[in-house]
Amino acid sequence: MDAKTGDISGSGCPAHGDVRSLLGRQNRDWWPDALAVDILAPNGAANPMGDEFNYAEAFKKLDYNGLKADLTALMTDSQPWWPADYGHYGPFFIRMAWHAAGTYRTGDGRGGANSGQQRFAPLDSWPDNGNLDKARRLLWPIKQKYGQSISWADLFILAGNVAIESMGGPVFGFGGGRADVYEPEKDIYWGDEDKWVNEGVQTRIDEERGLADLDGPLAAIQMGLIYVNPEGPGGNPDPLKSARDIKATFERMAMNHEETVALTAGGHTFGKAHGNGDPSKLGKPPAGGDLASLGLGWVSSEEHGGIGEHTVTSGIEGSWVNTPTQWSENYFRLLLDYEYELVRSPAGAQQWQPINQKPEDMAPAAWDPSKKVPTMMTTADMALKMDPEFRKISEKFRNDHEAFKDAFARAWFKLCHRDMGPKARYLGPEVPPEDLIWQDPIPAGRMPSEAEVSEVKAKIANSGLSVSQLVKTAWASASTYRKSDHRGGANGARIRLAPQKDWDVNEPAELAKVLSTLDGLRGNLSMADAIVLGGVVGLEKAIKDAGANVAVPFTGGRGDATAEQTDADSFAPLEPQADAFRNYLPKKLSVKTEEMMLDRAALLGLSVPELTVLIAGLRVLGVNHGGRNHGSFTKRPGQLTNDFLVNLLDMTNVWKAVDGSDEEEFVGTDRASGGEKWRATRADLIFGSNSELRSVAEVYAEKGSEAKFVRDFVKAWTKVMNADRFDLPQDGPKAEPIGIAEPALAK
Repeated sequence: MDAKTGDISGSGCPAHGDVRSLLGRQNRDWWPDALAVDILAPNGAANPMGDEFNYAEAFKKLDYNGLKADLTALMTDSQPWWPADYGHYGPFFIRMAWHAAGTYRTGDGRGGANSGQQRFAPLDSWPDNGNLDKARRLLWPIKQKYGQSISWADLFILAGNVAIESMGGPVFGFGGGRADVYEPEKDIYWGDEDKWVNEGVQTRIDEERGLADLDGPLAAIQMGLIYVNPEGPGGNPDPLKSARDIKATFERMAMNHEETVALTAGGHTFGKAHGNGDPSKLGKPPAGGDLASLGLGWVSSEEHGGIGEHTVTSGIEGSWVNTPTQWSENYFRLLLDYEYELVRSPAGAQQWQPINQKPEDMAPAAWDPSKKVPTMMTTADMALKMDPEFRKISEKFRNDHEAFKDAFARAWFKLCHRDMGPKARYLGPEVPPEDLIWQDPIPAGRMPSEAEVSEVKAKIANSGLSVSQLVKTAWASASTYRKSDHRGGANGARIRLAPQKDWDVNEPAELAKVLSTLDGLRGNLSMADAIVLGGVVGLEKAIKDAGANVAVPFTGGRGDATAEQTDADSFAPLEPQADAFRNYLPKKLSVKTEEMMLDRAALLGLSVPELTVLIAGLRVLGVNHGGRNHGSFTKRPGQLTNDFLVNLLDMTNVWKAVDGSDEEEFVGTDRASGGEKWRATRADLIFGSNSELRSVAEVYAEKGSEAKFVRDFVKAWTKVMNADRFDLPQDGPKAEPIGIAEPALAK
C-alpha cells in the first residue's frame, strides 16, 4: 500500500485471491459476551437527542469562558480515586485529546475526534488508550453541568487545549462543531489481527515485506495502537526502525515529518509514562470489565489499587523532562545532550535512560517532589535523535524555540481539527482567522439570480453536450465527497485542478472537453455551479425523454478554488481505486468489488435505497467509465427509467461469468434462445444476488414504481450534489412533484 495515497490495490493488499473484508474484526469478535444493544436499533443509530436537535444552535448558547474556567480549575483538582501526577491533570488530558484525534487517517478520512468515538469499543479498550477511561470520568461533572451545549467530542479536544494553556504551552486556536454519536461506528476497518499489541502481535511493517502488512487505509503500526509501539517495532528497541514506522504512520495521518517531530516533542514536554507496578495484576479493559466497575477498566488487584505512584498503563515509567507540568525547551536539550542506555522499567518495559544525568536535569518524583528521579526516553523518542532526517529537524527546533512553539501549536491544531473538514464547519470564539491549506479553503461563492441560472441552463441545453457527458461530469465532481472528514465534493470545482483532472476514473480527455465547453457558457456563474447545473440539465432532459416532467433542484452559491488553495498531494487518497457508480475497476482488488461499492456509498452518506436508485439510474444514463455497456440494461439509453432493475430481475435471463474475468464480468443470455442479451459486472448483479439489496431493488422494479424511482433518484442525486454545502439545510431542496406519461411506463 502506498503510505501517502492509501492505495489499497498496491503492495498493501493481501496476496491475490486472499479476499479480506473491509470491516475486519468487529467488537463482537473481541468481546463476545458484550451486551448486544444494537438489537434495539435495527434501522440505524440511536440518538436520544432526536432528529430535530441542532448542535450548532446549542453550542451558540454555551458559556464558553465559563467552561474554560471550569476546565482550568479541574487541571489541579486532584481526586483521590484517580490522583493527578504532580498534582496536575494537564498531561493526562493532552493524552486523552491526542488519542481521540489521533485515529484519523487520510486513506478513507475515518477516525479522529469528530464524533467522540473514544467513548466506545474498540477504542475505549485499546491498550494504547489504557486508563483514559478515568480522564473521561473526570470530565463528567463538567459535561453534566453544560449539557447539550457541548458535545463529548468537542469537550475532549477543548480539554486538551486548556491543559496546554494551563501549563504555559502554545495553542493556535479551537473550533467546535463535533456532534456526538451514541454507538460505535461500525464501518471502520481497524485490522484483521486477532491479538492486541501487548499480546505479541508483530508490527504491520517488517524487514522483508516493507509496507505490505499495513494494508488498506490503516495507519497504526500494530493492532490496538494509535501510532507506533513506544518500545520499538514489535517490541524491538531499534530507534532507526522505529523512525521508519513513525514516518509511515504519521504520513498516513496527514502529518509531514516536521509536524511529526513537533507533535512528539511538544506532547512529551509534559507529563510522564506509567509502569511502576505489576501489569499482570491489571483487570480487563472497559469493554470486558465487570458490571460493578460501571464501565471503568484496567482495575488493579494490588492492595494499593494500582493508582497514583503504582499506576501501570504503557509499562514505561518516568517523565521525559525535568519540568513535566511546564512548557519548556527541555525536551530537545535532554534528548540531544545526553547519551542514553537501554534499561527496564519496574513493569518490565524497555526504555532509555540518560547516562550520568545531572541532578538538576532529573525530574521530581510524581508523588514526592522532594525526591529526584532520572528522566527517560522511549525508543520512539530516540528515533528523533538517531534518524538523520529527524535529527536535523530536532536540531532546528532546539536552536529556535519560537519556531518549535509555532510548529507545535499549528501541528496540534491540525491534529485536533483535520477530520472536521472546511473551516465553515467550525464554531466558537477561538476559530483562527487564518486559512490553512489542509482545510481545503474555497473562496466565498456568489448566489446567482434565477434569470442567470435560466440563461446558462438554456446555453448548456443547446451546447451539444450529451446527457451522459453532463451527468458524468457532475457526478465525478460531487462524488468525491467523504462524510468521514468532509473533504471533497463539488464546491470548489477541484475536478478542473490537479490531481483530480488527471484521474483515470474521470476520463481526462473527455472531461477536459466538457469543462472547456461549460467554462465558455457559464457567464457569471462559478465553474462549480456550472458543473452541477450541467448535471441538472442532463437529468431534466433524461427525465423528459422518459415521459416525465420534473425540475431537478439546483442551489447555486459555490466558489472556485485555485491551485494555490489546493494541496494536490493530500487529494491523492480521494482517488477511487474502484467506483461501482461508474462501473470502474481498472484491476482486481483484494476486497470484493461489492464491498468497495458499499464503502463508497457509506462515505457519501447514502442509504441502501439511495445507493440502489443511483446505481440503477446512472447505468441507464450512460455514466459507465469508458462508455462500456456493462449494466446498461435498457433499450432506451439516456432516459431516466427503472429499466436496469426491471431487466436485472427478469427471470428470462441466465447469467454466467466471463472466462478469464475472475468473476468480475458476466454475460446474460436469453433462457429460451441462448442468445446474448446483456453484459454485467459484480456491482450490477449484486442487486439481484444479495437478499437485502434485492428486496429494495424489487420495490423500484415493480409496476407502478416508475414515478417513485425518478423521484427518489432526483432526491438522492441532489443530496450528493449538495453534500459539501454546509451553508444549506441538512435536508436540502426538495424535488418537485413528478408526473409521468403512461407510455413511459412500458418495459
